[in-house]
Amino acid sequence: MQDRIAISLTENKRIGVAVSGGADSVFLLTVLHEQGRASAVLHVNHKLRGPESDADETFVRELADRLNLPFHVATLPPAEGNTEQEARRQRYTFFAECIAKNICDAVATGHTLDDQAETVLFRFLRGSGTAGLSGIRPATANQIIRPLLDLRRGEIRDYLTARNIPWREDSSNANEDYQRNRIRKTILPDLAQLNPSLPEVLASTAKWAQAEEEYWTQELNRLEPQYLTAPPETILMAAAPETIIIEIEPFVQLPLAVQRRLLRRAVERVRGNLRAIGFHHIEAIRALMATREGSGRIQLPELDVYRSFDLLRLAPQHFDARIERNFSVPMTIPGETAVPERSLTIGMELVTPSHVYNGDVNALDWGKVPGPLELRNWRPGDQFERSGHSGAAVKLKTLFQEYRVPLWERRRWPVIVMRDSIVWTRRFGPAREFAASAESESILLVQERV
Repeated sequence: MQDRIAISLTENKRIGVAVSGGADSVFLLTVLHEQGRASAVLHVNHKLRGPESDADETFVRELADRLNLPFHVATLPPAEGNTEQEARRQRYTFFAECIAKNICDAVATGHTLDDQAETVLFRFLRGSGTAGLSGIRPATANQIIRPLLDLRRGEIRDYLTARNIPWREDSSNANEDYQRNRIRKTILPDLAQLNPSLPEVLASTAKWAQAEEEYWTQELNRLEPQYLTAPPETILMAAAPETIIIEIEPFVQLPLAVQRRLLRRAVERVRGNLRAIGFHHIEAIRALMATREGSGRIQLPELDVYRSFDLLRLAPQHFDARIERNFSVPMTIPGETAVPERSLTIGMELVTPSHVYNGDVNALDWGKVPGPLELRNWRPGDQFERSGHSGAAVKLKTLFQEYRVPLWERRRWPVIVMRDSIVWTRRFGPAREFAASAESESILLVQERV
């Protein structure tokens, strides 16, 4: 039986064993101690069952003492909300802290084949794809290992009983108000009447799905830089990109399976996780991409998705409302004017005509701008007479449409003004009235820093 315990670690790893007091974790500790691989016992008391929880802690402490192993306990009553989910988060945070404090190199938990089967069935019933059906991983990047995933719960109890090794029973496991308990005690046994090997089948499904996910992870790592773009300003504004831009036309040419996978990757990049994101959410994004005219927007859990022209943007909800829509700052000439919260810096350099190519779109005649200049964002109604173009003044909004500038870029579109007159704006250059010419004696170069 012990030869079916999978330890995916090198021999010199010190393993902290997560022990609740239940049969599975007691068996895990017993075996790893006999193998000389257990270096510490870790226990979390969530105080959910009052004296019973305290009795579990005492039981595990005494077990660690008998085995002459260090005992580390955390008392962590879960916050309000999803008690099971919050308790799980607390446990794994505690395990990570133990590794960080050099108490151990890895933490082993007592999840069994039955736990795997219940997890896969639970996620299937919730509508999970292969990512969810991959279930409980045998090892994770943050050094959590699950050596018992090939063992059945019943044979573990038989082993302990034969050796007169006691364990604790968690009375809350009998409460079928918890979905996992209902699956364990009622749904899975009923389904197993159709196939007595159902737990093994579900566990095999997890192994299949894990291999699929490993392949797709590598493939998405290859495809992501080609199809998911993080705007430079969002990289500057946060430790990780908070928005993702997708060019729709090449994206929709990809196979459907790849589209869905890449969209899930994009959502995860923006939100940090995929909780509450289901198949219908991904399909809603694809439907938005299929609508090519005008613009569109949908809101998903913790996510805003915009389509503008042939681009799609995914961003956290209320991303654009984090800062005031309008800004206006006096410009330094010569020198740089920065608006850090917009990741915007405009440089102004005075040069002689010999340093400027004819028709430079960012060249102003310094003699025609005697007043102080201000840098501000585009605002509805802004218009100017564009240098190098005949005709009357044109609204910037019209130019945005003509040049297909997406909606989200317009909010921070820089405009230089002198009083009420537009002097220069990004991409469209100087106003005709202020543009440098062959007769200009002093030239002001406008340069947007990247």
